[in-house]
This record gives sequence, structure tokens and C-alpha cells, in this order.
Amino acid sequence: MNELALLIAATLAAGTPLAIAGLGLLLNERAGVVNLGAEGMLLVSAVAGFAAAHDGGSEWLGFLAGAAGGAAVAAVFGWLVVWLNTNQYATGLAVSLFGSGFSAFVGIGYVGKQLGEQPPHRVPFLADLPFVGPALFRHHPVVYLAIALVAAAAYFLYRTRAGLLLRAIGESPQSAHALGYGVRRIRFAAVVTGGALCGIAGAYLSVVYTPLWVEGMVAGRGWIALALTVFATWRPARILLGAYLFGGVTMLQLHLQARGVHVPSQFMAMLPYVSTIAVLALISRNPLWIRLNMPASLGKPFFPGA
Repeated sequence: MNELALLIAATLAAGTPLAIAGLGLLLNERAGVVNLGAEGMLLVSAVAGFAAAHDGGSEWLGFLAGAAGGAAVAAVFGWLVVWLNTNQYATGLAVSLFGSGFSAFVGIGYVGKQLGEQPPHRVPFLADLPFVGPALFRHHPVVYLAIALVAAAAYFLYRTRAGLLLRAIGESPQSAHALGYGVRRIRFAAVVTGGALCGIAGAYLSVVYTPLWVEGMVAGRGWIALALTVFATWRPARILLGAYLFGGVTMLQLHLQARGVHVPSQFMAMLPYVSTIAVLALISRNPLWIRLNMPASLGKPFFPGA
């Protein structure tokens, strides 16, 4: 039972950056913008968060810097695709490559350094309960923030006028423009907000999850977060479910290795990515189901004069 509690706790911790980054990308795509630069944004925010936390002595300063770094990269991406109407897919890939190289260059001086030990986080009274205490109530506050953000995003998208407008722009930007709404401004705001959420996820990786900086430490999580939006059919609650599913697969392969399961470590390490491909392949078997849930203007540029 203790091992199961620890596995659940590890799953929640591993799924948190995927959930927050996936939520940010979902807001982008609900507005009709595909951002393939998530991997680059996560890397830039990870090195920015670690540098700020290391030099400033505060993990919360690291989260602030990570959010700012992710938002800054997203703002450049948004300016290119929203205002200049560049190809969203090519621009996203360029952002991903830029983030990889830029983070490696900036982070040279921080390789091998570690953050100071942080006090353990506990929810009073609940953390002392058997089983559920170590499984659910001894996490960093950002783990609970991820759940709160998903609930807030669901409320925003389906219970507010602003959320309805965002979804309407993702479906038909021409109609929203005809009614007098600033489609480009709203899309740009969605892109920057999504970038800030990816920034929080990247900072979580380097400040809390593995409190150190290593080149390429994001290790494909940006691509998994991007796949989560399709897995979740663009719904916030399913983002959280998918994030914990992939986080559980990641932790399960480490748990099995620790238990001495005689499977090549390389095969175990690729399980999260194999499961991502398998889930997307299963979902793609029904194109009609994808079309019914996918925003109609996803990936399409908007020309106000058209």
C-alpha cells in the first residue's frame, strides 16, 4: 500500500507540467492557433525559472520568471502568426528549434548547479492520514494549482461570455469580426496566456520536479502536451486526465525498473512516447469524431479584409 501511495504521488507530480502546458496549448487552439513551439517555450522557461530561483533565492521568483519567459516567446510567435499571418506550423517548429538552442546557450553557466533544499510541503491534518496523506496531500502547491487552473479554464470556456467569444473565434473568426470583435487581439491574448502557462510548467520542471538545469531536460514533454489537446478533444477536464495517464506511464516504467523487471531500460524509457503515439493512432481512426470536436479554424490564418 505504501508503494502504491508513492506511485500515485509520483504520477501527480509527473503529470502536473503536462497538465499546465496542455491547458495553455488548449487555450491557443480554442482560439484557432496551433503552437508547435511548446517544446521550445518549456525549455526557455525552464532555464529562466532555474536561473531566477538560483540567483534570487526564491522558487516563486523562478515561477514568475518562467511565466514571463514563456509569455515572451509566445508573444513573438503570436506576432508572427497572428499579425503577419506566417504559417503556424512552420513558425511553431522554428520556435521549438530556437528555444532548444537558446536555452542551451543561456544555461551553460548553470549546468551542474542545484537549488537549495526546500522544506517539505504538507496539507495540515490531511497529510497525516494513512495512504491518502502521502498519495495526495504532500505535494508542492503548483500540483494543486494545476487542478484549480483546469477547473477555472472549464468555467471560463463554458460559463462566461469571454469564453464563448474565444470559442466562437476558434470556430468562425470571420463571423466574430463581422460582429465587431477584435479577432487578432483576442487570438494574440490567448497565445500569450497559453505561453505563460507553458512557462509555469517549464519552471516547475527545473525548480521543483528536478531542481537543476540540464540541456534538453524537457525531454519531449512539449510534444506530449501538444498531443494531449487532441487526446482531450479540446476539453480542459480531459487534459488533466490525460496528463495523469501519461505521467503514470512515466512513473510506472521507473517503478518497474526499480523492482528489477528484466526489460531493457531503453524500452522502458520510451513507454510514455509509445503510449502517446498509440493513443493518437486510436483517436485518429475516427476522423469524423475529430472534426466534430476540433475548432473549425484551427491552424488557418485570419485576414480581416477578406
